[in-house]
Amino acid sequence: MSKDTEGVSEEIMESKVLWYPDSKKNTQMDRFRAQVNRDFGLSLANYSDLYQWSVQSYPEFWAEVWKFCGIVGSQTYEEVVDVTKGISDVPEWFRGSRLNYAENLLKHKDKDKVALYAATEAREEITKVTFGELRRDVALYAAAMRKMGILAGDRVVGYLPNGIHAVEAMLAAASIGAIWSSTSPDFGVNGVLDRFSQIQPKLIFSVAEVVYNNKTHDHMEKLRSVVKGLPDLKKVVVIPYVRSRQDTDLSRVPNSVFLDDFLATGKEGDQDPQLEFEQLPFSHPLFIMYSSGTTGAPKCMVHSAGGTLIQHLKEHVLHGNMSSSDVIIYYTTTGWMMWNWLVSSLAVGASVVLYDGSPLVPSPNVLWDLVDRLGITVFGTGAKWLSVLEERNLKPAETHNLQTLHTILSTGSPLKPQSYEYVYRCIKGSVLLGSISGGTDIVSCFMGQNFTVPVHRGEIQARNLGMAVEAWSDEGKPVWGESGELVCLKPMPCQPTHFWNDENGSKYHKAYFSTFPGVWAHGDYCKINPHTGGVIMLGRSDGTLNPNGVRFGSSEIYNIVEAFEEVSDSLCVPQYNKDGEERVILFLKMCPDKTFSEGLVKNIRQAIREALSARHIPALILETQDIPYTISGKKVEVAVKQVIAGKEVTQIGAFSNPASLDLYKNLPVLQNF
Repeated sequence: MSKDTEGVSEEIMESKVLWYPDSKKNTQMDRFRAQVNRDFGLSLANYSDLYQWSVQSYPEFWAEVWKFCGIVGSQTYEEVVDVTKGISDVPEWFRGSRLNYAENLLKHKDKDKVALYAATEAREEITKVTFGELRRDVALYAAAMRKMGILAGDRVVGYLPNGIHAVEAMLAAASIGAIWSSTSPDFGVNGVLDRFSQIQPKLIFSVAEVVYNNKTHDHMEKLRSVVKGLPDLKKVVVIPYVRSRQDTDLSRVPNSVFLDDFLATGKEGDQDPQLEFEQLPFSHPLFIMYSSGTTGAPKCMVHSAGGTLIQHLKEHVLHGNMSSSDVIIYYTTTGWMMWNWLVSSLAVGASVVLYDGSPLVPSPNVLWDLVDRLGITVFGTGAKWLSVLEERNLKPAETHNLQTLHTILSTGSPLKPQSYEYVYRCIKGSVLLGSISGGTDIVSCFMGQNFTVPVHRGEIQARNLGMAVEAWSDEGKPVWGESGELVCLKPMPCQPTHFWNDENGSKYHKAYFSTFPGVWAHGDYCKINPHTGGVIMLGRSDGTLNPNGVRFGSSEIYNIVEAFEEVSDSLCVPQYNKDGEERVILFLKMCPDKTFSEGLVKNIRQAIREALSARHIPALILETQDIPYTISGKKVEVAVKQVIAGKEVTQIGAFSNPASLDLYKNLPVLQNF
């Protein structure tokens, strides 16, 4: 056994292979590796070689990505990046270049090819928008924005469902150089104001109503309250999304106008306006994204146009092997970074499918129906949804064709090992299952799918090119095959250029560089398998558990507990006494027809002992009726930790089910620690 693998558990040494790459070696990744070998006289033989080169020679690597992915700009760069600057210096990338993000997404030559498909649970028909129509519509939006005085650097926001209007408004804002930010209609008024009030937008797009779970919800009252809290707004553009404009009363919302009337202001007579793209520096701001805001005001992360573009192209083209023949769906809302990531697929000429509504209505097969109907090739979702399908014993392989589907992607939370088995057994045996992981902080991924290496059960395939990721111990030493803090050692173009309202950069520094000086600590806990190069995500490191001196991530417990058929969901949190001692509490949410029992508790304790150790067994295992989640589908451990410590959680706008926090207040069984 090599020094690197001492202490590596048997389980990680022998993870099962569920998918092998095609031996023909004709993927975009293989072609890129051949380009690098040619350009630099190298003989990189495989992905591992290419990865090592990409992090050691990162300026050369990113220049090769620019060339391979065909980024369009009006001015070339003078320098890729200043290598004397570290990641905590947030160096400028591609200095001197001028480009536009929207131009790169709208450059596809075939104007009759479908760019967007939009489906909703409310309507049977699917709306199609070609690349030619998308360019025309974006030009209209942009002309109307310019007419009302929107300039580069102004903030334009969407309080919108995942549909065509959101994409067109975002691309129009980007074409001008305005900064786009969005949140979904399921956010409450406080959650929206916690975000948008920090960035003072001039223009907001919203809908008059939304449909979810077979119910139509009027949105105007929420919109009115949001607009009241945004004093810098010049205009409110309302889209009658379900009902007609005759049934929508605009008088409730000041400075509001219907979308059609707004767009008409951009027209000169009968002529459609020309589409113009402001040529801007690589580092010009494109998106403002937000941290989850479950324990304090959300941080406003500013992502650059060039950094977002080149990183997303790397992930779609090299890691996803995508081309203009692909049709991609990601089940997401406009309030989650996966929406931004999805829309960037337009840059490879792929068709993007936007779905708005419940993924279980009118039936749990609604998204699989779309795969067959539209010939979807890349299907993205959250890990939680795959668990729900498995719980319901759905077998799409038996009910659907799924012939075109070559990739299934999962993110939002760690994908459980049994979910890997479920996908290959019950959905499609030949599909590449890519668990991907990164975050809003980088609006992309640190590790993810890869067509040139196998899929191992329970592991993300590989660290992504150019991302110098390691797992570090508390002492700041790399660890292999054991749990550690996910860190990134080298600069990356997708890190935020800054936080909004953070003049001296202190919030930014505290967020990423306070754990290890000069090194990005992401706040996740992971384990890198030295044999496969795969990565196992172990949950947030702020949810790290450390009873009896054993540090572990909550996902290590979830993987075991949620394999029990009686358990629908679980939550694992620490509790501290006045002496600072820690114990672990495990809450179980039972499946509808199952009961919580001493026998189940005993079996769970035994399973944790066998899979991990006696020291990993929670001090208490209790039943709960509900588990708090953010609107983007992430389990919220930190807020429950605060509640059981007797603290108030004030930022509840980011929760999809805030009332669930009350279940954890003043529990008598927790009082005697």
